[in-house]
Amino acid sequence: MPSFHLLVPEAAAFVAGAMNSVAGGGSFLSFPALVFAGIVPISANATNNAAMWVGTIGSARGYREELREHRGLLLPAIVASVLGSLIGACLLLVTPQALFARMIPWLLLFATVVFAVSPYLTRNAPAIPRHAPWQIAVQFAVAIYGGYFGAGMSILMLAVLAFSGLPSFNAQNAIKNMLAVSINGIALVPFVIARIVDWRFAVPMAVAAALGGYLGARFFRRVPQRISRLLVVAIGVAMTMVFFLRTFR
Repeated sequence: MPSFHLLVPEAAAFVAGAMNSVAGGGSFLSFPALVFAGIVPISANATNNAAMWVGTIGSARGYREELREHRGLLLPAIVASVLGSLIGACLLLVTPQALFARMIPWLLLFATVVFAVSPYLTRNAPAIPRHAPWQIAVQFAVAIYGGYFGAGMSILMLAVLAFSGLPSFNAQNAIKNMLAVSINGIALVPFVIARIVDWRFAVPMAVAAALGGYLGARFFRRVPQRISRLLVVAIGVAMTMVFFLRTFR
């Protein structure tokens, strides 16, 4: 195998890990890099999931202070994430992706708009951070998407978490990263059983993603939150445009 076919996915995984630590969308780099390297799409999706799972662990470690402060919010959201992710991963193994792929740009557009206007919608957010029942239900749906494909799921989760009364964007990111660890980790189980993960790429990409995720988290938690939010919106707009063009051109 040509060496650059290995290096491109590794480089993409490092950048993807950093992107996922603050906004998400890293799979829009790492997944195409695997396809470029010659991996068939479904195997590339599973391989990318394995690498990004390790990357999100690095991101979660980078926000460990915020995670420790708000760990009481995790249990119900993790349960919904685990169940939804398992369903989504199993659906990937037995159903065609064409119909669901046509929904992706609309999901991203909706999530980006909700996230962009969330500061105006959440002025009456609860004083004590908590998840409303509708948020757990939506997180379950997001986890199904995450287990099935996953690219852009962080934008969806941030949009939902904006209504939880968390005191800062860094706190939202901490919870989001931990939920992503749950989603990617559970989805990996059926992928491994089905033997569709290409470990030649998954292992080095996982190392690169973990490093990128940790360094990205430690950097972005020091960036002014207004700038971080603008970056999330910019990534969300870019991802939405790319998927609309790719899906409906």
